[in-house]
Amino acid sequence: MTTQTILPVNADSLSQLSKQRQEPAWLTENRLKALELAANLELPKLEKMRIERLDIQNYGSYKENAGMTSLAEVPASIRELVQDQESGSLLIQRNSGVVYTKLAPELAEKGVVFTDLQTAAKEHGELVKAHLHTAVKADESSVAALHAAIWNGGVFLYVPKNVEVTVPLQAVLLTDDGEATFAPHVLIIADVNSSVTYVDNYVSEGNQAVTHNGAVEVFAKQGAKVRYATIHQMGTNVTDLSYRRAVIENDASMEWIVGEMNSGDTVSDTYSVLKGNGSTSDSKVIAVGSGSQKLNYTTRANHFGKSSESQMITRAVMREEASAIINGITKIEKGATKSDGQQTEKVLMLSPKARGDANPILLIDEDDVKAGHAASVGQVNQEQIYYLMSRGISREIAESLIIYGFLAPVVSQVPMESLQKQLQAVIERKLGQ
Repeated sequence: MTTQTILPVNADSLSQLSKQRQEPAWLTENRLKALELAANLELPKLEKMRIERLDIQNYGSYKENAGMTSLAEVPASIRELVQDQESGSLLIQRNSGVVYTKLAPELAEKGVVFTDLQTAAKEHGELVKAHLHTAVKADESSVAALHAAIWNGGVFLYVPKNVEVTVPLQAVLLTDDGEATFAPHVLIIADVNSSVTYVDNYVSEGNQAVTHNGAVEVFAKQGAKVRYATIHQMGTNVTDLSYRRAVIENDASMEWIVGEMNSGDTVSDTYSVLKGNGSTSDSKVIAVGSGSQKLNYTTRANHFGKSSESQMITRAVMREEASAIINGITKIEKGATKSDGQQTEKVLMLSPKARGDANPILLIDEDDVKAGHAASVGQVNQEQIYYLMSRGISREIAESLIIYGFLAPVVSQVPMESLQKQLQAVIERKLGQ
C-alpha cells in the first residue's frame, strides 16, 4: 500500500512553467516523469520516526524574484553573511529563484563554472544531464520524486581538470515568503585532480509555514578533493528535508561539515558513496535541538572501492523537549578489501524531557577490513553545573560552557577558521533562544 502525496502542482502547470523558463526539453521531461512518480511512491521510511507526522505539505507555488545588482540590496536577514563578499564568489537564492551570482574573474579564467542550476541546464546541458538526479534518484521516495519535479534556483559548480580553487565559493539560500516554493538543488562536479571548498547557509525569515525539500549531489572525480560545509539555521516555521549525496571515485576525497542549527523539525541524510579504490570520506555533523523539535539525522558511508576509508562524527545537544534520532550507517560491500569505516555518535541531553537516541550500524560483507563504532547518550552532569555555579556563574552560562566543551572536539577539527567562528556564533544564538 502506498502513501498518497498531495502534489503542489499538476502536470500541465509544471510543463507550462518549465517552458516559460525556457528549460531544455530533457529537463521538462524529467520533471514530468518525477511528478508522476511522486503521486505513487511512498514517503521515506525513517529510523524510529514517521515522517508523515511532520508538517511536510507547505510547498507553496513558484514565484519570480527580482534580481539584485549589488550586495547593498540584500535583505537584512542575510546581510551579515554576505557583508565581505563583494570581491568573492557568491550566489544568493531567495525563495524560488537565484537573485545574485558572482564568480571571481580569476576562477572564470580557469574555466570554473558557478551559477544557478536552471541557467546551467541551458548553458551546460550535457554536463548537467549526465549527473542530475543520478546520486539522489527520483524513484527513491515521494519526497525525492517531488524534489526532482519542482526544484528551483539551485547551485551549479564545476571545477575543471587539475584546477585548484583555494578560496571558498559561497551560497546563501533564503526563504522569506511562505507562499513561494523553496526547493533548491545543489550540483557540484569536481573533475579529475581538482580541488574546491564550497560553503552555504540556509536561512529563513517570517512566520508562515514552509517545507524545504532540498537535495545536494557531489561528484568527486579521480583524485579530486571536495570540502562541502553547510549550516542550516532556519526558523520554527520551516520543516527541513535535506538529502545530501557524494559519489567519490578513485583516490578522491570528500569532506562534509554540517551544522544542524534549525529551530524547526528536521530530516537530513548525508551519504558518501565510496565508489573508487583509495577513496576517502570524512563527515562531521554538529546539532543543537531546542523547544519541541523533532529531529532525524542520518550519516552514511557505503564502501565499494578497495582501501577506501570513511570517518563519521556526530555530536548533538538536546534542550527542553527536543528529541533526536541519530543514525550512523557504515556499509562495506563484498570486494572492498582493506577498507576502514569508523563512526562516533554522542548525544547530550540538558533536560529531563529532552530525548536522544544514537543508532550506530555496521553492515560488513567483506572479511579483510576494519570497522568500528562508538555511541553514547546521557544527561548533562549536574555536578559540573553545581561546581560552576559555586564559582558565581549562572546556570544558563554554566550549561553553555558545558555545551561548548561537548561540541569543541568537533568544532576544533573544522579546517576553516571563518567557518569555526560562524558555527560558534550560530551555536550561541541557538542557545540564547
